[in-house]
Amino acid sequence: MSTHTTYTIRHGGVGAYALTDSWTMTRRELAHWARQPVQLLVGLVFPVMLLLMFGYLIGGGRGVSGSYLDYLVPGMLALTMAFGLEGTMLAVTQDLNKGVIDRFRSMPMANGAVLVGRSVADMLQSAVGLAVLMAVAFALGWRAHGGPAAFLGAVGLLLLFRFAMLWIGIHLAMLAGRPELLTAVQILVWPVGFLSNALATPSSMPGWLGTVVDWNPMSHTATAVRDLFGTPGADADHLWTAIAWPLALLAVFFPLAVRRFARLSK
Repeated sequence: MSTHTTYTIRHGGVGAYALTDSWTMTRRELAHWARQPVQLLVGLVFPVMLLLMFGYLIGGGRGVSGSYLDYLVPGMLALTMAFGLEGTMLAVTQDLNKGVIDRFRSMPMANGAVLVGRSVADMLQSAVGLAVLMAVAFALGWRAHGGPAAFLGAVGLLLLFRFAMLWIGIHLAMLAGRPELLTAVQILVWPVGFLSNALATPSSMPGWLGTVVDWNPMSHTATAVRDLFGTPGADADHLWTAIAWPLALLAVFFPLAVRRFARLSK
């Protein structure tokens, strides 16, 4: 009987040891927070700076009915879910290049537990980032006008979008292979973020650009979140597409990332 088989039997089957290994890898990533607090703080402060910059320094609101802050905050929350992937992407490439994956592979560990642990840690950090940004927005005068269920639904949509973007980032990181190539990959996030309705309404843009913005998955998430938050003038027909887009992206990139990781680990 192999070590891997014995490990599986002792820990209650494949599902149990996969969860145990994934949680071990999650705690490994969380331990990095204590050793690298600056990176964590930068990730939390950057969205706050964007909120203040677009809300007060640059201004905006052309085509927005009601308060621009009410329109901007849900968009900034969605935008935050697309940004900040570079930390996870860098960690994946570093593990691959420093031989960490090879050391884990020599242990009786579930395949992909490293990626799952990294993704769980990222989602926890994203949840903290949402809480910080909403607290700042609340201090600036923003309010969510929907009920508790709608509020939780909005947060769930934001985290679902982040989860989909995260696995796209993990897959692209493994394709890049080396940390120095990540800069080119990270540039791809900016068009997704700014070619959306996060900061401005499509009606205020040229026709062709507004069409592109309307098709952007982030636009569907931002619009649905605005509706759930009770933002005045928000469209109410994007909830299902805000769910369908991230699930479709996950259906493509999650298996691609796992398959790529399996090939790299051989």
